[in-house]
Amino acid sequence: MCGICGEVRFDGSQPSPAVLAAMMDAMAPRGPDGAGAVLHGPAAFGHRRLKIIDLSEKSRQPMVDSELGLTIAFNGCIYNYPELRAELEEKGYRFFSTGDTEVILKAWHAWGEQALGRLHGMFAFVLQERESGRVVMARDRFGIKPLYLAETPQAIRFASSLPALVKAGGVDTGIDREALHTYMTFHAVVPPPRTILKGVRKLPPATIRIIEADGRQRDTVYWDPPFARDPALAALSPDEWRDRVLDALRLAVKRRMVADVPVGVLLSGGVDSSLIVGLLAEAGQSGLMTFSVGFEEAHGEKGDEFDYSDLVAKRFGTDHHKIFVPSDQLMDALPGTFAAMSEPMVSYDNVGFYLLSKEVSKHIKVVQSGQGADEVFGGYHWYPPLMSSNDVVSDYARVFFDRSHETLKTQLADAWIADRDVSRELVAERLHRPGADTPVDAALRLDSTVMLVDDPVKRVDNMTMAWGLEARVPFLDHELVELAARIPPEEKLKQGGKGVLKEAARLVVPHEVIDRKKGYFPVPQLKYVGGPYLDMVRDALSSAPARERGLFRQDYLDRLFAAPADHITPLRGSELWQVGLLEMWLQTHGI
Repeated sequence: MCGICGEVRFDGSQPSPAVLAAMMDAMAPRGPDGAGAVLHGPAAFGHRRLKIIDLSEKSRQPMVDSELGLTIAFNGCIYNYPELRAELEEKGYRFFSTGDTEVILKAWHAWGEQALGRLHGMFAFVLQERESGRVVMARDRFGIKPLYLAETPQAIRFASSLPALVKAGGVDTGIDREALHTYMTFHAVVPPPRTILKGVRKLPPATIRIIEADGRQRDTVYWDPPFARDPALAALSPDEWRDRVLDALRLAVKRRMVADVPVGVLLSGGVDSSLIVGLLAEAGQSGLMTFSVGFEEAHGEKGDEFDYSDLVAKRFGTDHHKIFVPSDQLMDALPGTFAAMSEPMVSYDNVGFYLLSKEVSKHIKVVQSGQGADEVFGGYHWYPPLMSSNDVVSDYARVFFDRSHETLKTQLADAWIADRDVSRELVAERLHRPGADTPVDAALRLDSTVMLVDDPVKRVDNMTMAWGLEARVPFLDHELVELAARIPPEEKLKQGGKGVLKEAARLVVPHEVIDRKKGYFPVPQLKYVGGPYLDMVRDALSSAPARERGLFRQDYLDRLFAAPADHITPLRGSELWQVGLLEMWLQTHGI
């Protein structure tokens, strides 16, 4: 787990060492254990290292394989690298390290683009072929590891974080109007290739980009599973689906224990993280460290789920750590949280993950986390109504979108309104794409391959890596997801959602964790934006930079300032926090 960056030039000039250094410095928290750079001809690669696998310097990066003529900068973890290494050794390849980075180099040399389908893990890497001058960029199936790009006709720069590209200079930091539309409408999700900035793009998940020496580019999507029924599985009973899910999850959790350092669990007390703990205990893990976080109550809303995380920790005998965050500490942590965001992310639990990661990183370098289960197994409230939908786009937008295009026109300044309903067009294209049998399947595919990537998954990466902590997400094991995509929706939507997963969990964890109201990472002080939080947001939106930007109509801001609690989105988010967070993020990163 690390941070990568670099520059490839197409105009015959050499990359700037100063530019590379600026990007590496900006990503220092992602890799506190080491730094390296390789500059050769038109390409420069930089790396910040977090030592997880092969702790020796033999696996330092950027890695150069002189014999094969390949250079790579890699961020992530390949869980099946020992098996791939053995296969490659049988083909005659010789290894100089014991880590997963070198396995990617040899796999690319042996199998080319077909190598991506063999990788089990989370990854973003950039690789250069010495002889052809070709550059290869790739990202894992769910975009768990980020890869941001800044392109000109003369060069392309890449980095694991957007702010690293901004720090290097030469980036158009104007606001992208279409990205602003999706930020304000699609619950702060800005899907690739866009970001909120005109001059920064991101490589889509499950994508290989080949860049020739003269700058010509070609993209290939290497994974796109069908969300459809398999006739060969039509006769499976609910119990058989349950058992297959449990077996696949058991394997996914086991795969993510591959490390040369201890691995812990972020334990919220919900079904998903509790199931991970139970399966690790079942597999014989002793002394497992688990971590939970909680906040002060606000407006009568409880700010922790310690009752449930304590229950699970006691049942499985974990070394449990509870972190309680008083209100003053929450306020103090917000600037660091904004700085850790590669893009503006509106969810309240960003600060929760940020503070939790800070504490966890004092004890351990790797954790497993339960993100993805709701999107993969149908845990959200908007899925059941879609079972009978005759207009999946309208029905999805009604429950998920923060506002309509017409409403947005009354909130954004005229200069910032996109000339069409960008968000609805994007969602419609995804929902109507072939390969999904039912409206629920279409929504699950959209959420697990688009929304998940640029909300929960990005949040976990950014907040954990701010403290040099690696987070692994077993519910996004691609084989588990392929299985889930074939399960009939009615099995997933039983018991208020995630029915088949809950049935699997009953074989492992206490029923009290399963048979309760769905919980979220509660941070009630932010949800209601009062007191010092209101002052902070008002100051940001009334500042000179915000006035010069002029994104929002003043009458809209005045309404939000007057009564923040009256302006809540369909997904129970604060409109004021959404607009304030965007401005505070822009100011934090000097944009």
